[in-house]
Amino acid sequence: MSFTTDVKDELSHAEPVCSHCDRATLAALVRVEGTLFLSGPGNYRVEIATDSASVARLVIRLLHALYGLETDLTIRRSVLHKTPNYLIEIPSQPPLAPALRDMGIVGKDGGLIMGIEQRLVSKKCCQAAYLRGIFLGSGFIADPKSDFHFEMIVENEHLAHDAVTLLVAQGITAKSMPRRASQMIYLKSGNAILEFLAFTGAHRSALMLEEIRVVKSVRNDVNRQINAEIANQHKATDAAVRQLFMIRDVLKIHEVSSLPPALQEFIRLRVAYPEASLKELGERHDPPLSKSAVNHRLRRLEQLLEQG
Repeated sequence: MSFTTDVKDELSHAEPVCSHCDRATLAALVRVEGTLFLSGPGNYRVEIATDSASVARLVIRLLHALYGLETDLTIRRSVLHKTPNYLIEIPSQPPLAPALRDMGIVGKDGGLIMGIEQRLVSKKCCQAAYLRGIFLGSGFIADPKSDFHFEMIVENEHLAHDAVTLLVAQGITAKSMPRRASQMIYLKSGNAILEFLAFTGAHRSALMLEEIRVVKSVRNDVNRQINAEIANQHKATDAAVRQLFMIRDVLKIHEVSSLPPALQEFIRLRVAYPEASLKELGERHDPPLSKSAVNHRLRRLEQLLEQG
């Protein structure tokens, strides 16, 4: 199963904190996954489609438990993806119109409500429940082993704005942008995704994500250290090559025996250990020299070459 599927399965079993949390979750699910049909004043019919069996069971259970609504379930199989799709139909019935009003989907005048009604998310736990419902309906999280990417799709800018406001109020950095005829709410950092999972009740998935983040962080640190060591080694090698060429040019002008003993010893060590750094050359000197002392001998050679 994908990471998204695992998260949805966990969230679909999250326990409500207060008596209104289930309403908030169902309201978001119907808004995101539902299609509303109107065949006359106050005469509604709703279809809800999902590819998650656990989400389908949750929707049916809440529709029955909260509003006593009759539902029909049809299981369809995608020809392209070979995966089941669940179609929940809520036929026209007397309790449906008041249920849609209670879920903040239609107003008292029968018109559609574009954003999130404040009464549905007046409590922090209900805010988490509503966001949980949006994710259950249209959420996606990339496999965190490869990348950190999170998105939820909603139908209009008002709903996206209200959902982002709920996320930001919890310190979760979120943004929205148009995607075709819909709006995409997205989180880009691993920390923001972790906070969302913890806030909405996917604690097991949050722990799994944190474990992956730690492993990736350690791996990245090791890679950076290795790359730095390789870069330093390349620099040391390049410097050593330049020093050997300089020594060759100095010896074209001066006999090695005519040079001061300190410079003779530097030349001997550099030729004997062509890949060593200045620090390593100093350690091989008898007695050992500091890097600055070895560097001083190198500058004296450079001066000899300049003087000719």
